[in-house]
Amino acid sequence: MKITPAEHFRQLAELVAMDQPLAVRAEVETTIQLAFPGLETGRIREVFEHILALFDGRVPGYRPCNTEYHNLQHTTDAFIAMARLIHGAVVEGNSFSEKNVELALIATILHDVGYIQQEGDIGSGAKYTQNHIERSADFLSAYLRAKGFDEGDIADGRDMLACTGFTVRIPDIRFRSFESRILGMMLGTADLLGQMADRAYLEKISLLYREFKEAKIPGVAEEIDLYLNTLSFYELTQKRFANDLGGVNRFMRSHFRARWGVDADLYAVSIERQMNYLREILEHFRPDYRKYLRRWRRTAQQ
Repeated sequence: MKITPAEHFRQLAELVAMDQPLAVRAEVETTIQLAFPGLETGRIREVFEHILALFDGRVPGYRPCNTEYHNLQHTTDAFIAMARLIHGAVVEGNSFSEKNVELALIATILHDVGYIQQEGDIGSGAKYTQNHIERSADFLSAYLRAKGFDEGDIADGRDMLACTGFTVRIPDIRFRSFESRILGMMLGTADLLGQMADRAYLEKISLLYREFKEAKIPGVAEEIDLYLNTLSFYELTQKRFANDLGGVNRFMRSHFRARWGVDADLYAVSIERQMNYLREILEHFRPDYRKYLRRWRRTAQQ
């Protein structure tokens, strides 16, 4: 039976309970072990547990996460998207060392810790919007060094993490290996796909606006400005996927075919459906756009 785009969207949202971090971690482990049956996931699980504690404010010296858009679920959305891309790539015959796969998944888990504040820091982590990647990379370096990773691994992890910068030119990064480059492009892709395919993405744009407002990001004086900019942002992501990020988003379709028996890229279907809905709202209902965001009230109250 042919699956309609709306059913695709529902399927992606229902495959895993994305609001439950342990369910996400379990699916990541299942997905990765399909590609690498012998991969030991102990260190990945250890970093994951650390990030749960960090975002929850249970790590001494740090405040809990207080950015509403770049929160724990944003991280777990990217984490599972990264595992799916790696699995899809392996399904298509690409090979990676287990060491690099482990490092790439750890870098994904840590890619937005730059929003987390130390105790005594004022305001919210949103003020670090424009330099959070550098802060995240510094955190990754210190963490990996403390866990006994060598300097080469740390350099690779930093390079992969840098690919999440939307304006970063991937060709300008001097990766130590071709594998690191591909995994970095996957991380940059997973970061975008994870957030934009979130079923509440349109509602969460209001939360992103609050972060941008505190960070004094130009061009978004009013919340509606960010909604209007989202359609242009979507077009830019399509170009970035195809160019700087090497088209690695194509691996999603192979993952869903092999893992779930669905011959489609459910991320692309979900994102396109949401963009179509946003276009309709802005074209016909702009003055009352909030009324047409179905999860508006729930998101606004979180």
